Amino acid sequence: MPNSVISTKAAPAAIGPYSQGVKSQGLLFCSGQIAIDPATGSLVEGGIEAQTKRVCENVKALLKAAGLEPSSVVKTTVFITDMNDFPKVNEIYASCFAEPFPARSCVGVASLPKGALVEIEVVASLG
Repeated sequence: MPNSVISTKAAPAAIGPYSQGVKSQGLLFCSGQIAIDPATGSLVEGGIEAQTKRVCENVKALLKAAGLEPSSVVKTTVFITDMNDFPKVNEIYASCFAEPFPARSCVGVASLPKGALVEIEVVASLG
């Protein structure tokens, strides 16, 4: 089965040479989402809470474009620029995904594109 690209205007356009998402071998691989508002193309203001909420909205938009729900997600990777923000990110993340929660990694990074504070990438099951 060939790979197919997922793209939606309800999530930010790619800011480089990559696809928003790719379906392959029963899985959807979504590129990392930062807190860009797709309507304005700008990073949302309001700190880590506002950015995490926007990231979750962007992830949900990609899932919807593929005909999926957050419950289809099997693995996430969360990147944050300040590990002190982990409790706030974790609280909002928990409202985005329901039990049984996907497997997850959280990585502290020096910086993210466009000065974002958080980025989340997901892998979802198509079946």
